[in-house]
Amino acid sequence: MTGALSAAVIEVGAGRACPNIRTALERAHSGDTILVHPGVYAEGNLEINKPLSLIGIGYPVLDGRHLDEVITVNSPYVTVQGFDIRNSGQMSTKDLAGIKVLSADSVVIAENRFQDCNFAIYLSNTIGCRVSRNVVRGIIKEEQNSGNGIHLWKCAGAVIEENYLTGHRDGIYFEFVTDSEIKGNTSEQNLRYGLHFMFSHSDSYHHNTFRNNGAGVAVMYSRQVSMTENYFGYNWGSSAYGILLKDISDSHIWKNNFEHNSAGVYLEGASRIILEDNQFRENGWALRVQASCDANVIRSNNFFGNSFDVSTNGSLVLNTFNGNYWDKYEGYDLDRDGIGDVPYRPVSLYAVVVERMPHALMLMRSFMVYLMDKAEKIIPSLTPEQLMDEKPVMRPLAF
Repeated sequence: MTGALSAAVIEVGAGRACPNIRTALERAHSGDTILVHPGVYAEGNLEINKPLSLIGIGYPVLDGRHLDEVITVNSPYVTVQGFDIRNSGQMSTKDLAGIKVLSADSVVIAENRFQDCNFAIYLSNTIGCRVSRNVVRGIIKEEQNSGNGIHLWKCAGAVIEENYLTGHRDGIYFEFVTDSEIKGNTSEQNLRYGLHFMFSHSDSYHHNTFRNNGAGVAVMYSRQVSMTENYFGYNWGSSAYGILLKDISDSHIWKNNFEHNSAGVYLEGASRIILEDNQFRENGWALRVQASCDANVIRSNNFFGNSFDVSTNGSLVLNTFNGNYWDKYEGYDLDRDGIGDVPYRPVSLYAVVVERMPHALMLMRSFMVYLMDKAEKIIPSLTPEQLMDEKPVMRPLAF
């Protein structure tokens, strides 16, 4: 309480108590607030080494001049809010950022604008940090010369919310991050992934939009990840997908919308994943399930207008499909209970052929392909016999 009562407000700007931010940081004590008035401040790397609030009024510009890291936070309980941060330096041996937080907990980075920063926001070895309502715009470069919009390494308890990210290598990147939440963000037109997980467990991301990225979202070498109520759209390319799941286990994909992706969900080495109540609409492949996947449950999803509903590169079926709506289902419901009386096999012969010979895609929608698939339905020979939805629903499911 004593610290709160004695906290001071230091104003920075022309005609103010301090002419520059660096002097204000030197004068400030723990708990103080520094108010920065409009202007352009090109002061090199500003280091914050004590708990304080650095607040911009009218979005003052902090310019790194392509030489320096703009702000480095080394203290817990710091807030940086309301700045236009631009032109960080770039080095091959060091990840320079607009704002970097190093081993400092409970830091808040909110309502800033980032322009042409190598890494915009970089958190390293932190607990309980919050990154909220920032606008992050990178300049498209080669992948090897680009950093990430929001980058977290070895963090826990982070909240990444309501940010807009574009023009970076990955919009949001998690590596060795646990018990953290990503919500309400829009990540689009990034070179590689809108969101990228590596070795990150017990995290959740929900109510985000991932659109027009190089390859969508990747979740790799992780477990217990909750992926709910997100939008994945217009991620097109030979290696593009809404979500790539690689060596991931015990996770939940619920109430997401996959629309106009080369592949909605690509699973490789995935185990014990539940996919339910999702919409797959007009994707190239709705689901690509590799033979290395097992014990996954795909239930109560809607499949509309996808070129291929499901494809796989193996014949052994270790996953369960149940109670989905398939717009290609041609079965009947004599007892009118809303469930088809015959199973639906979502893997077509043509899908098997394309999996083995990708160049066969040029025959898409040809009469020969139509005849192949019809013959396979009558006398199955190459498609996995046990890969079927035994209780397909007759009408689209309402979520």
